[in-house]
Amino acid sequence: MLKDHIINELRSIVAPDRFLDTPAAMASYGFDAYIVEARPDAVMFPVSTDEVAGIMKIASREKIPVTARGAGTNLSGGSVPVCGGVVLCLTKMNQVIEVETADRYVVVQPGVVNGDLQKILAKKNFFYPPDPSSYSISTIGGNIAENAGGPSCLKYGVTADYVMGLQVVLASGRVIRLGSRNVKDVTGYRPSGIFCGAEGTLGIITEATLRVAPCPEAKRTLMIRYDDLDDTARTVSAVIAGGILPAAMELMDNITINLVEDAKHIGLPRDAEGLLLVEVTGINEAVEKEMQAIAAIARKNHASAVDVAGTQAESDRLWAARRSVYGVLTRLSPTTVVEDATVPVSRVPEMIRGCRQITEKYRLKMSIVGHAGDGNLHPTINTDIRDKEEWQRVEAASREIFQLAHDLGGCLTGEHGVGLAKAKFLSLVMSRDTIEFMSMMKKAFDPHNILNPGKFN
Repeated sequence: MLKDHIINELRSIVAPDRFLDTPAAMASYGFDAYIVEARPDAVMFPVSTDEVAGIMKIASREKIPVTARGAGTNLSGGSVPVCGGVVLCLTKMNQVIEVETADRYVVVQPGVVNGDLQKILAKKNFFYPPDPSSYSISTIGGNIAENAGGPSCLKYGVTADYVMGLQVVLASGRVIRLGSRNVKDVTGYRPSGIFCGAEGTLGIITEATLRVAPCPEAKRTLMIRYDDLDDTARTVSAVIAGGILPAAMELMDNITINLVEDAKHIGLPRDAEGLLLVEVTGINEAVEKEMQAIAAIARKNHASAVDVAGTQAESDRLWAARRSVYGVLTRLSPTTVVEDATVPVSRVPEMIRGCRQITEKYRLKMSIVGHAGDGNLHPTINTDIRDKEEWQRVEAASREIFQLAHDLGGCLTGEHGVGLAKAKFLSLVMSRDTIEFMSMMKKAFDPHNILNPGKFN
């Protein structure tokens, strides 16, 4: 519990309606899309870097835990305030400060919603490539904290590839600027990359300069269906090995297909064992050529049908259906565990087969969806955490899934982050020296361990 004089000091920094310490507020800001909940002592909504710096100076002096938070859509527990203290909700810092398409950058505050930025850029025929499934509600600050990906990262890259510069408030309250608005800048160290994926454990991002790109001339979507999930997975690696790089290549298994169709009614093939949604972008001639090549590779790998979306509206419906998968899956059971492991694309078929064998071994219900084109798969287990015996099987299966990913040359997480969900699995993929090196960085940035404590640091 915070002492009264500290509460009063914190209250003095923000307007009265931007400091909350009621039981309802504590409950509302004590969880994200992961399964663990906690309770902060206060929730604060700063609107400027100066306010964030003022809060952090008090927190540093009093050793108060501070957990930064955006929209709370993250799936690994990264914004759960497990040590109490202050939740610093940055959603009111939502200004687009500058849009400069001639120099291909934008400057935004962390609370800007990814989808809102996309709409602003679309009017200028530009776009911001990182597009997590939650882009319509997730914030840029949260995307940076988790180094978010999304379907389009296959061709265009993840969030870290688009961060040109950051303004960051350190644990001490000091404010630093990293990087610049220049496409080429090798002046000194480039520590802005350290904050991408750091989940708020090293500093609070209050401004970001992001690289943007012109919209492609053409964009087409293929829906490819299969009678065998192995053939679906093999097509993915065959396309990439063939020198073709689609904008996105998403995989769904039969369980996922039917659940999405139940919810969206858009005509997905219910009898397909596997489905690939493929988006191809570029100039018209190249797009047509790549579509034909992908269709040929798919048929060679026993695709039962290759359909092309006839209109942009039809394409948009297909991708909206893909983005709805997580929400649809959560309806199946009280608890939904969305795992997030990445393997080399050539090992995707093995990873899918292995995940099925593991969940069958532990008698669990699993569906698979993922950004298969970059090897990032989401084996999803529907369960009930209140069933202690089943939950033990879920935890055992998760460990084996991550061990399998490691054995195939993969990693623990491709976009959801470590947070609380995967902290206990770090030793599977990192040596003791590597973990100790990360701890050294944490101590250098945050010597009192007040920034999002209790996570992977």
